[in-house]
Amino acid sequence: MQLTVDFDNSALSAQLEEWMEALKPFQVGAVLVLGPNPFVQPQERAVVTVYPPRLLSAGQALAKSPDFGMAWRESAGPLAAWQHLIKAAWGEGTGWRHLWLAHGFQSLVRVEFPLPTGSAFECYLFCTNQLQHREQAAALTWFVMSMWPLLSRTLAVARSPLSPRELQCLKLAFQGLTARESGEALACSERTVNYHLANAMQKLKANSKATAIHRACSLGLI
Repeated sequence: MQLTVDFDNSALSAQLEEWMEALKPFQVGAVLVLGPNPFVQPQERAVVTVYPPRLLSAGQALAKSPDFGMAWRESAGPLAAWQHLIKAAWGEGTGWRHLWLAHGFQSLVRVEFPLPTGSAFECYLFCTNQLQHREQAAALTWFVMSMWPLLSRTLAVARSPLSPRELQCLKLAFQGLTARESGEALACSERTVNYHLANAMQKLKANSKATAIHRACSLGLI
């Protein structure tokens, strides 16, 4: 399954273009969103979206590195962080920083949005200048946090392989409802609910309802 959002998605592109325009005073030149890859090992990350798209390879290099990943979350690392790339550009697994530096970026701000699965979405803003004050990083963090609900909904729509009804049935199952109870809530039969759940499991390559729910959560659909 393709996890990176199609760069031609008009709604997503419009949102990211608005972000870039609003962030011009901060010299932000790129936005990157990483998320869990629910079809492989839980610690592996994938590029959900990157803007501008020409920076995909640089984003993939960060996703494959250990930086800010599972070890960061397990160590109770902060949900928001900022970093000067040149000051941390040496050592094992830091090659991704050289790629971003080569594109003219000097610093980053990272904001994490935890998921029910224990993983998280990570939103990165890359700046062409070095942030000199904590207040600058705080302002960028606040911007991301305030705008994330809208962007996350757009990403969910763009990434979802499920029909609205299939997703609705999965959400009810996530809430603990049985197929019969879901059918009563949706004014349809238990058999119909099971049909939609089976389709959702097939599309999410899951062999159980629990796995399908877990993967839907990892994709940000629930």
